[in-house]
Amino acid sequence: MFVRAYLRGSTAEQDAQRARQQLVDFAGQHCAPIASWYVENASGASANRGELRRLLEDAHAGDVILVEAIDRLSRLDRDDWRELRAQLDAKSLRVVALDLPTSHLALSPTAADDFTARVLDAVNGMMLDTLAAVARKDYEDRRYRQRQGIEKAKGEGKYQGRQKDMPKRRRIAALLQSTHADGRSYSIRDVANFIGCSTSTVKDVKRDGP
Repeated sequence: MFVRAYLRGSTAEQDAQRARQQLVDFAGQHCAPIASWYVENASGASANRGELRRLLEDAHAGDVILVEAIDRLSRLDRDDWRELRAQLDAKSLRVVALDLPTSHLALSPTAADDFTARVLDAVNGMMLDTLAAVARKDYEDRRYRQRQGIEKAKGEGKYQGRQKDMPKRRRIAALLQSTHADGRSYSIRDVANFIGCSTSTVKDVKRDGP
């Protein structure tokens, strides 16, 4: 059994690696070590995620995709979710999520007969679709409340927009002006990895300053 773990943070400021140890512990309890990791900071509402695409390209029939929760895999709308489900089904991939107990059976092979196995797959598929729909609804609700809050703040003259993380931007700017021991300048990727932010944030600081 080949287990591929997928970790996602919604924004560049979130720690996509936050649940890594949880997944390691969970896989260890099921004697199913994680063979590869896919980590990215991207919105779950977007179908265009580089690491998720790479995972789907790397995966082979029967592989398991391990996630902390279904909303880490998807906050997609109905059409995009159907497309992702079709890709998962086409490769006979199984999603195992810590928040979906019925999916845990994929890490515990049993001698169940074909009928029982098919029933369990059907139940798990239904629960997967349900949690994906709930994740999307939560995303839409939060966006709606956010828009309401912004409109209210604008009406009261209090809205200032998203504030920049100035300490982080100053650290980025300092690294961009530094060099390695051998004299090489730090690349945008070097800085992003060191600070723990997206390359777009580094590019923004390089262009506009801290």
